[in-house]
Amino acid sequence: MARSGKAVICRELNKPVVVEEVGFESPRRGEVMVRLAACGVCHSDLSATNGTIAMQPPLILGHEGAGEVIEVGEGVADLAVGDHVISNWIYMCGRCHYCHIGRPVLCNQQNKALTTLPDGTLRTKDRAGKPLSVFSGCGVMAEYAVLHEDNLVKIDARVPLDRAALVGCAVTTGVGAVFNTARVAPGSSVAVWGAGGVGLNVIQGAAIAGAVQIVAIDASAAKLELAKQFGATDMLLARPGEDLTKALKKLTGGGPDYAFECVGGGELAAAAYKAIRKGGMAVVIGVAKPDDSTTLRTMTLPFEEKTLTGSYFGSARPREDFPRVLALYAGGKLKLDELITRRYSIDEAPQAFADLESGRNARGVIVF
Repeated sequence: MARSGKAVICRELNKPVVVEEVGFESPRRGEVMVRLAACGVCHSDLSATNGTIAMQPPLILGHEGAGEVIEVGEGVADLAVGDHVISNWIYMCGRCHYCHIGRPVLCNQQNKALTTLPDGTLRTKDRAGKPLSVFSGCGVMAEYAVLHEDNLVKIDARVPLDRAALVGCAVTTGVGAVFNTARVAPGSSVAVWGAGGVGLNVIQGAAIAGAVQIVAIDASAAKLELAKQFGATDMLLARPGEDLTKALKKLTGGGPDYAFECVGGGELAAAAYKAIRKGGMAVVIGVAKPDDSTTLRTMTLPFEEKTLTGSYFGSARPREDFPRVLALYAGGKLKLDELITRRYSIDEAPQAFADLESGRNARGVIVF
């Protein structure tokens, strides 16, 4: 049945988000309607509001959500009313080359669900009856959302949904970069640029993987203090224009084995690569602006056997990785509760985005 509820919308680029009443149509074949319990306020959502990630407004934001299935469309086999689910914001066709080789985050069909459902249509309209696009086929920063069943992962109903929501992006992106992309070895050293929502999860992922030295790097002293709780052994305060390479090499005895760039900047990616020791790996997670670039000394690639690579959504396989991450949480090895700096009502969404942009929060969560 059709429903109405509040949603957080980007109406204009570089303008504050707005909260509006939205109409949600019933799910069609292969689709599911979810009543959201929580949605993380992610930097990618902010990037969509300023044009760094190109998604044409008006756009319902949100991709890091969790909630309960309240209606299923025809042909849905794996989900039922009452199931608890996490949104998976990357459409994965299951048939292309990358899906077949176990790298579904690189699926060739992702463009089918950038701002619409996979069939190119929408189930969301504003009060004037005009269609509203949805972030990455999700649009879960709303009281309700209609998603394709392939964009949802069923989870254990005992997991608190405000914590589970974080697994839909920040946690999987950070922890997955450690385990899936870099495959951090026990006893190694790690440096992490950026101690925000993703960086903290790289830090705790590295700790779980057995890294013995984890250096957190950030411009915020408060975030560096928070990084200690997640397993950082050393902290470096970044100042504008300062090259931390020498300090990092001295601190780690020649450079870290692995470096993760979680901010999104060409110069920081170059700094991460420059800092690693011979044979080391630098992993770029942060999304830089489209015109940004990275420069490195090419001869270091063969002579020092360094690796510079990217990690998209933690190189994840969501149907396998989401439950595994939640199992780590259930076993007391992964911190989720501590990630949430502040909870907001949906009407406080503009403040949540302002706090994110100012760097106040590790992770803000909108609860419904």
